[in-house]
Amino acid sequence: MRRQLVIVGAGPRGTGVLERLAANAPGLYAGPGFDIHLVDPHPPGGGRIWRQAQSPLLWMNSHAEDVTMFTDDTVAMAGPVREGPTLHEWAGLDGHTFADRQLQGRYLRWVYERTLAELPPDITVQHHPRRALRISGPREGRQQVWLEGSTRPLLADLVILAVGHLDAELDSEQEELAAYARRHGLTHLPPDFTADSDLSALPPGEPVLVRGFGLAFVDLMVLLTEGRGGRYDGDTYVPSGREPVLYVGSRRGVPYHSKIGYALTGDRPPLPRFLGPAEVDELLSRPEGFDFRRDVWPLAEKELGFAHYHRLFTAHPGRTAMAWADFEEKYAAADGPAETRALVAAAVPDPADRLDLAALDHPLDGVRYASHDALQEGLRNYVEADLSRRHDPAHSADLGVFLGLLSVYGQLVRLGDIGPWWHGFFSYLASGPPGPRLRQMHALSRAGLLRFVGADMAVTAEDGVFRAASPTVPGFSVEARALVEARLPAPAVGRTRDSLLRELHADGAAETPDGLLRVDPGDGRIRDRAGQPHPRRFALGPYTENRTAGAFTRPRTGGPAFRQNDATARAALSFLSTSLVKELAR
Repeated sequence: MRRQLVIVGAGPRGTGVLERLAANAPGLYAGPGFDIHLVDPHPPGGGRIWRQAQSPLLWMNSHAEDVTMFTDDTVAMAGPVREGPTLHEWAGLDGHTFADRQLQGRYLRWVYERTLAELPPDITVQHHPRRALRISGPREGRQQVWLEGSTRPLLADLVILAVGHLDAELDSEQEELAAYARRHGLTHLPPDFTADSDLSALPPGEPVLVRGFGLAFVDLMVLLTEGRGGRYDGDTYVPSGREPVLYVGSRRGVPYHSKIGYALTGDRPPLPRFLGPAEVDELLSRPEGFDFRRDVWPLAEKELGFAHYHRLFTAHPGRTAMAWADFEEKYAAADGPAETRALVAAAVPDPADRLDLAALDHPLDGVRYASHDALQEGLRNYVEADLSRRHDPAHSADLGVFLGLLSVYGQLVRLGDIGPWWHGFFSYLASGPPGPRLRQMHALSRAGLLRFVGADMAVTAEDGVFRAASPTVPGFSVEARALVEARLPAPAVGRTRDSLLRELHADGAAETPDGLLRVDPGDGRIRDRAGQPHPRRFALGPYTENRTAGAFTRPRTGGPAFRQNDATARAALSFLSTSLVKELAR
């Protein structure tokens, strides 16, 4: 008679679901207890990405005070709030520290163990250190979860998938590059979690082409410099002689913006203002559906502008030419971008104080350098300017935009799969590296070990080598015998190497045009191709259309992942309780 619940994935998302089960069980589940099976080859709490067995040189890209696994009263959820310490409170750190991932792994393990202790005594948890291979079973009956190396499945009344980032098969371009590398004795490292990549194939002193300028690149840079014995003496890098030379480019051609290095003072922008629950409800109610660029982005753009100008007018009124109340009224009434631009031009004298999201997204558009060396100097100046601005409260309108991005993200989660552009834009502006990492990039550039390639970096394979070029420096190209794709694999269900998701897809689970698993926006039940939610299968995480920015979040920011975890946990508990009552009635 005991119910059985299987959670596949014991990292921070699975741990977060477990925490919500513990919080909600006393009020929702009245049965004789049930068993929870956690399936993950990696340790519970940290899982693969945050496991403690990785280099201590790798940091989080968030301040320790901005990392929590616990809910608060800003999370819009039906379940009870159970507060707990942030990472910096738990570890006794200065809140502005960028903790290493080993420490975050220990924090997550502690959260997991605390959650176990808070479960009702008749609910048990067992960790299975194996991979889940597939799920079988009828919609109206118990599910079978088949594990690697086991001849008998786990029987489950419900299954919750919380598997996080997954390896993927190569796309057609990557496969061609990999095949070329095999034929010519070259090195091609495809998209991967950098800590798991075999970097020994990149020899000292040799050029390495790198595509991608986000957080995966930062990890690569660290492991190939300090990880090979180099060190920093103030703002100067002292090489060990074992480093390769990294030639890095991307679509934008610049690194992600530095984390903001000061705290909010004064009034917080009153968000949401133009893209909130009512606007999302209206979009979801449209029988014809909605288009992101046409219907959603104008609302998001107006919200970000509102957050920017609220901060500018309230914190730096001397740089404005209009009272905030007048500006706010006219901004809300402005009909279209042209009218908004005219209002801003009249109210904000300095163009540097005006928000231009297109220019932010494409900083090298139309920029040309006469030589490769000129580009190096130009981008070092860009990095210096970014560091200066992101650590200067005089530019705190940037912090307003950051808060606006968090607010918008929390609303867009409800709209499901909105395409990859938004996630990249959000990460570029709001989820960049710590300031010290950009200073390290600057030092490595001066040392000649980091060379910028430019925007829209194109890679070709010819003449027995890889070659990279960019329109930012017309006529320049660089060749190398190694190419690294510095990014995580795209979370496409149809290309994942995870047999569990492949089998689900083959068994009728629906996917979005971008390859994400379709799930119910309310509780995360997996949808079939007819749009029907599976009564016994749930999914949360980056491979679903309801993906969020992370499994943990900043305190007091609404925590979309926490909201999802709570809804899924409550749906699971209600189902288990109801199914038990029905079984007893028979």
